[in-house]
Formats: sequence, C-alpha cells, structure tokens
Amino acid sequence: MVLSRAKLMTMAALFAASSIVFGGCGGDKQQQAQLQKAQVKAMKVIRRDTPLASEYAGHLVGTDEVKVQSKVNGNVVEKYVVGGQYVEQGQLLYRIDSRQYESAVLQAQAQAAEAEVRLNNARLDLMRYEELLKDGAIPEQQATTQAATVRSYEAALAANEANIKLAMENLADTEIYAPMSGQLGVDDVAVGTFVSAGQTTLVTLGAPDPIFVQFSISESDYLHFMTVQNMQSDHNPIVVTITLSDGKEYPFEGRIVEVDRALSNSSGSLIMKAIFPNPSGLLMPGMFARVKLTGEVIPNAILVPQRAVQQLLGKSFVMVVGNDSKSEARTVELGDQVGSYFVVNKGISTSDTVIIEGLTNLREGVELNVQTVTPGEMGFSLTNVTSTYNADAGLNAPSTNPNSPDNLRGR
Repeated sequence: MVLSRAKLMTMAALFAASSIVFGGCGGDKQQQAQLQKAQVKAMKVIRRDTPLASEYAGHLVGTDEVKVQSKVNGNVVEKYVVGGQYVEQGQLLYRIDSRQYESAVLQAQAQAAEAEVRLNNARLDLMRYEELLKDGAIPEQQATTQAATVRSYEAALAANEANIKLAMENLADTEIYAPMSGQLGVDDVAVGTFVSAGQTTLVTLGAPDPIFVQFSISESDYLHFMTVQNMQSDHNPIVVTITLSDGKEYPFEGRIVEVDRALSNSSGSLIMKAIFPNPSGLLMPGMFARVKLTGEVIPNAILVPQRAVQQLLGKSFVMVVGNDSKSEARTVELGDQVGSYFVVNKGISTSDTVIIEGLTNLREGVELNVQTVTPGEMGFSLTNVTSTYNADAGLNAPSTNPNSPDNLRGR
C-alpha cells in the first residue's frame, strides 16, 4: 500500500517528537545523578618538618628595680625630679636638710684638733723622759707610762679622725643620687617630707630595657624542654615569644635566663624568666603576657587541618576521598596541635586526600563531587594568626585573636 505524502510527514513528526522525549529523559537522569553526589572541598595531606610550641600565662617584671632611700634622717628640702621621669645614673634626685650634719662635721674636726694637741704634748714629754732616763734622772717606769699615754692619745686621734669621716659621709648623704639609669615611679615623695634612714622610700627606680617575663611550667614540661634544648640547641634552640593582653605579638624574641632552684610546694610548678629587649619602652612591669616556647621539631610530621577531624565516642576520625571517588572514614591517632593543623601519628598517609568542608551529614560510601583546595586558599597556617607590634611601638591592624589570662597550651 502506497502511503500518501501527508501521512509520511505526520509519521516523521511523531518519530522526531518521541526521540526528543526519550532523549530528554536520559539527560535529566544524568543531571539528577550528578546532583545527588555530595559537594565537598578536600586537600592533600601535608608532610613536613613541624616545630612545636607550648604556651603559658606570664607577666612582666623589671630586670632591676630599686627603692631609693635616704641613709640619713631629715626633711626633704629640695626635689629635682618628677614621677615617671627617666634619669641617668648619678643624677641628683633629692636633698635632705644638711644643717645638723654640717655642725657634726665641725664638731668632729674640733675634737680631732684637740686630740692632736694632746698627742703632740705627750710626744714631747716622752722625748724628754727618754733623755732623762738615759742619764738615770728618772725611773724607767715613768718613761714607760708616758709611752703608754702617747699610744692612748694616738688612738683617740684616730677615733676622732674616723668621726670626721663619718660626719662628712653623713653630710654627703644628704644629697641622694640615682643609683642607676632608669625610669622613676610615681610614688615620689614631696618636699617637706620627713624621711627616716633606711625606712622611707623616696621614689622607686627601674630599668625598662631589657625586661623579664616570668611564667611557671610543670615539672614534666621543664624536663622535656631541657632535654630538647640539650639535644637540639645547636640547630633548633628554644625560642621565646610573647603575645600581649590585646592579642598582638611582640616583635622581638627572648631567651630563658633564669630558672628557679626548686618547685613550688603548693602548685608543683617551676618559675622561669626570659629576657626581652625593650628599646621603645612599650613593655612595662606588671603587664600580662602569653608566653610561647618553640624549639622542638617533629621531622616529617603528617598534618591534617583541624576542621577535617571529627570526634565520636572518644575516637577521632577523618573522611577521605576513596579511589572510587566515594567517601571513606579513617580512624586516626592525633598528636600535637600546631596552628590550624593536627599532627596525625597513625591512620592516614601522604597519599590521602582529606575532606575539610561538606562534612555535615556526610556518611561513608557516598559518591563525591570534589573541589580540591590549597592551604593558602583556606587560610590555614602552622602558627596562630595574630597582629604584631611595630618595632617602633606603632600598631598594626586590630587583632583577630583575643587573649585570655588562662594558662594556654599548644602542645
């Protein structure tokens, strides 16, 4: 049977429509399957030598602090400085009323002159007695007694000369000078104040540069760091840095210079001091500082971002991208925390790719649509992100890492 031209055109149109419909259904299934894959971000496991850091709460103390006191009693009659002023060693600070000490010098000098006259007369008598003794005109005992009198007057003169020296020293001590260079406190006394020798503090003086930071560590930490220092001092000496209470890191490094001789009976901790340069005077005694000790290095440490690690029933695990692009759970044994990362002691290798985003409700065995990222793109770092102070005491942008006075540990 021969089909008409109109019927042939109708059948062709129906065949084309059915092809579009069936073809469209296949595309929708493929697109739907793609959408069912879990959208995740992942990065390769890092392996590198990794320095460890421990953090402790500490506070700043002056390297040299002196309470300036008078060696003599009296009223302050002159004051040459103001509180908070920086002074040089030997600079005149105060003057005490010196009238009584001037009188004491004159009195001691007069007594010494009188003793000298007596001594000279006694020596002349002794010379005369010795001549008479040679001629047998006087008994020997008289000459011996006169010699003893001369020695007594010599001792009296020596005592009077010592009194002169003491009186002159007391007079000199009515002027109080700075025992060292440094900054004065604001506890300075006013003119007219009566001061007692060795008791009244005229002003406190401290050296601002360098300065100590004092902190306490446990016995086990002390032994650990001493071992590290002995083993690695030539290559990786222990470095001390501090972060101040506003979260900004001080730009200069310090070094440990003092360790207490015994552990505290109450806390079981050991007091240590590190010294820091303070050329701009930014650091002040009494300020809080978070102390970081860095020195130990883990060779070829395996690192994963902290956000990749999940905790469940006391165990830690990460999700990795399997060979078939499906999610795979790995139980891991965590080591130290370093910046944005955990050191992993066991459970993964450098060939693994860990999932760091898209972990919410992600189960094992789910097909993945993976976007590979780098540590730089995610802002990961081996150190805590803090703002720093300019070396000239200017400040950078505000910190994004607020501080706490609690004892913090990075190990």
